[in-house]
Amino acid sequence: MDNRNDNRVRLARLLGEIAVHEGMHQTLVEGVQVFRRSEPMARAPMVYHPNIVIVGQGQKRAYLGNEVYTYDPFNYLVLSVPMPAECEADASPEEPILIVAIDVEPMMLGELMLEIDDPLPPVSLTPRGISTTPMSEELGGAVIRLLECLKSPLDSRLLGRQIIREIAYRVLLGEQGGALRALANRDDHFARIARVVKYMHTEHAKPITAEELARRAGMSLSIFHHHFKLMTASSPLQYLKRIRLDRAKRLMAHDGYNAGTAARAVGYESASQFSREFKRLFGVTPVEEAEQTRSRLMAQ
Repeated sequence: MDNRNDNRVRLARLLGEIAVHEGMHQTLVEGVQVFRRSEPMARAPMVYHPNIVIVGQGQKRAYLGNEVYTYDPFNYLVLSVPMPAECEADASPEEPILIVAIDVEPMMLGELMLEIDDPLPPVSLTPRGISTTPMSEELGGAVIRLLECLKSPLDSRLLGRQIIREIAYRVLLGEQGGALRALANRDDHFARIARVVKYMHTEHAKPITAEELARRAGMSLSIFHHHFKLMTASSPLQYLKRIRLDRAKRLMAHDGYNAGTAARAVGYESASQFSREFKRLFGVTPVEEAEQTRSRLMAQ
């Protein structure tokens, strides 16, 4: 067995020992979560968050427009900005999907970029905010060391952040590291739009226009539209709509909001428009979604 295969087997074993509960869970190291799912997941809309995602076992696919991003034990996923997409997963009770997700930290990326003396490949165009890259032996080894340290509270406290720094460095140097390099360059178009995207997530309930977003990015409206779509495969207002609808679904699922209060909470003034757009995205009306959530809670 070569080193890469040995690393994949070891990574899957360690993740199986750490990710013992279904769903996503925070670990002893800040910014590191593990995920386990024992049932397949049909293709459905979701919002990805800025993460480096390494799969120990199973396979997931992210769909963005006409593009498909497959991540599995051979390919890791990088998300440099929040990304509305669709996702599906292959998993079973006998072979659950096992994942470790590491938060993307722009400050750490910027520090690493300052310390890298060798010139890196230039980022000529605004890169997509999502990419998959083949797992290298060096990155796989760093992830294994991170998982090993997660088994010990002392190791996690003393070594965890250092290993995350190494993982970020390996990803920056990877063949699809351009988006993270662009994020670390605060004057780049990518970084400016990333700050606008963060504002959209924080202030999604406010009335927001494309003109305001362009001003915040320091760009003309046409240039802002162009670079925003290169990065997200979506127009700014389509992106904002997806963020609002996803947030409304979460409010109904986790906080007990009904359809009307969820619509108002995310910035919809028209309940009928909210209902139409919600059903177009999720396949059910907000009322049906709220009823399904209540049924699931009562069955637990």
